[in-house]
Amino acid sequence: MAATAKKRPAAPRPADLLAILRARFEQNQARHADLTWARVQTRLEANPAKLAALAAMEHSGGEPDVTGQDSKTGEFLFIDCAPQSPVGRQSLCYDRAALDGRKKFPPKGCVTELAAALGIELLTEERYHALQQLGEFDTKTSSWLQTPADIRKLGGAIYGDRRYNRVFIGHNGADSYYSGRGFRGLLRV
Repeated sequence: MAATAKKRPAAPRPADLLAILRARFEQNQARHADLTWARVQTRLEANPAKLAALAAMEHSGGEPDVTGQDSKTGEFLFIDCAPQSPVGRQSLCYDRAALDGRKKFPPKGCVTELAAALGIELLTEERYHALQQLGEFDTKTSSWLQTPADIRKLGGAIYGDRRYNRVFIGHNGADSYYSGRGFRGLLRV
């Protein structure tokens, strides 16, 4: 995980994590109006690997919460809902090719590898826009997004943020990294 200026506490234990997730679920009903916590908890308790991924999301500052349910698979969709891009996942370039190509001042890692290590997906541009309908996110930061292959092939990568009461999708070289740019993840449970 990317180093941060503050030492982070240990990842929450499963029982503590369930209490955190339940409290967040109950405080943010508008994100999942038609869902009940009992159904979510039952699914979480049956999937220890998913609970571990949520612990990693929480530990890195993501504040994951249920934002919906996949109509085809029935999976609950957890997305990082921290107001700003998760602090424990900032200052990373986009992918391994970008990291390997960075000769001067390389970052400590890349977004795609950290997402895979956490067991989560990067948000797509579409999912990022949907998240922004649930609140105001990334008003001071930005978040890398899944980048279409044609853009990545040309050396770029995309990110999203909210400024001036609008959601913007921007681009940078995939090898760039900033202290205020991280990434938000999606976990299907």
